[in-house]
Amino acid sequence: MADITDIKAILYTEKTLGLGDDGVIVVKTSPKMTKNGLKAVFQEYFGVSPLKINSLRQNGKVKRFRGIVGKQPDFKKFYVKLPEGAQIENLAV
Repeated sequence: MADITDIKAILYTEKTLGLGDDGVIVVKTSPKMTKNGLKAVFQEYFGVSPLKINSLRQNGKVKRFRGIVGKQPDFKKFYVKLPEGAQIENLAV
């Protein structure tokens, strides 16, 4: 079962802020999150039922630090379209 703790961050970039004009927010989550799980989290914790959810799986980048190779963690990104006029408290879309 998905939980609010699976949501890692709301992404604020130039692209995502442009999407916010259309009522779309971008959420970074753990790789195990599903569309249905995210929809349930939005309904339970925020009281908003998303109109549409698109997902994207990002593999972590391989980085080198002082000659030691490491890998950043994998994550999922969800594009969540909210209904017209819907707002999430403490979140400017």
